Amino acid sequence: MLPEARFAVSLKNPDAVAAIVAALRHVYGDEVARLMLVEGMSLANLIDAMSSAPLTHREAIRAITDGLDDFVISPDLGRMWHLKYIYGDQPGSLHVVDMEIATPSGTLASKDIWLRLSS
Repeated sequence: MLPEARFAVSLKNPDAVAAIVAALRHVYGDEVARLMLVEGMSLANLIDAMSSAPLTHREAIRAITDGLDDFVISPDLGRMWHLKYIYGDQPGSLHVVDMEIATPSGTLASKDIWLRLSS
C-alpha cells in the first residue's frame, strides 16, 4: 500500500493524480508504482500504464494532461511549451496514441520526457 503521507502535498489536480496513482498501482503493483512516482518515469511509460488501466481512453488521456501540472518534468521545458497529441492512423481519428511536448527549442518525444511527482 502506498503511504498516504507521501501524497499530503498540495496538488493542483488531485483527482487526476489519484487516477494516475491508481492506474500505476493496478498495472505495476504498489512497490513499483511508488518507485515510479518518487524516482520518475517517462511520459511514454505513463501513457502505456494508463492505457492498460481500467479507464476509458478519454479518462486516461484527461488524467495525464490534467496531472502534468503536479509532476516535475525533465528536461526543464522553460516557461513556454505545448502538449501535442499524436492520433491513430485512421482518417479523422481522435484516438490519442502518443504525446509530444513542443518547445521553442524543439519537440520532445514521450520517451524523452521524464516525470516525477512533486514533493
